[in-house]
Amino acid sequence: MEQSSGVTGTPQVPQQRGERLLDIAVRYAAERHWDVLPGAWLEDDGATTYCSCGARDCRTPGAHPLATDWTTAATGSASVIHTLWTEHPRASILLPTGRTFDALDVPETAGCLALARLERRGLPLGPVIRTPDRRMLFLVLPGAATKVPDLVRKLGWSSPAGIGLRLHGEGTYLPAPPTRTGRYAPVQWAVPPTPANRWLPDTEDLLSPLAYACGREAAMLRMS
Repeated sequence: MEQSSGVTGTPQVPQQRGERLLDIAVRYAAERHWDVLPGAWLEDDGATTYCSCGARDCRTPGAHPLATDWTTAATGSASVIHTLWTEHPRASILLPTGRTFDALDVPETAGCLALARLERRGLPLGPVIRTPDRRMLFLVLPGAATKVPDLVRKLGWSSPAGIGLRLHGEGTYLPAPPTRTGRYAPVQWAVPPTPANRWLPDTEDLLSPLAYACGREAAMLRMS
């Protein structure tokens, strides 16, 4: 199966100025065959920004599902997406994991280091999300969440959490660009979806450079 680093080619999905969230959600489903899920959005009363759910102490303002049964509400149907975002045009766009992809979630500094190494070596690379809280999410084939702990131990670390590596698999979701979370700027693509990175890499293809970069950053933080 042909794979590519995904840094070349014409971007498919990244939004254009003024493009509606509805249009972007439809394109994720149509062009990448990803299920999408409408999420809460941010409100601003002029004095403060808060989540549309109304909870002023919301833990993930603007980035959690509208529906409590969100696993069944997620859809890849363009007609259903039209209905959902017509009802809630400001809804954020969430992507459920564990279906067409999982995600390896690393600190931004480690992610940038690993990204440079991966591109330099010409290793396979899928889309990568950069979040406003300085994390990078590398999309990989489903199954990563079950494989990574053992693979990390084989690479010499005690656990993913010990080096700041988080996993998103079945039962979780990611905020998709251009979702805004909290007081921060929008979620962005560090590596956008393109025709060249339609085929996602296996976890094993990315884990060694990601774990090395995370371990290096974790060690530097302990020394500081």
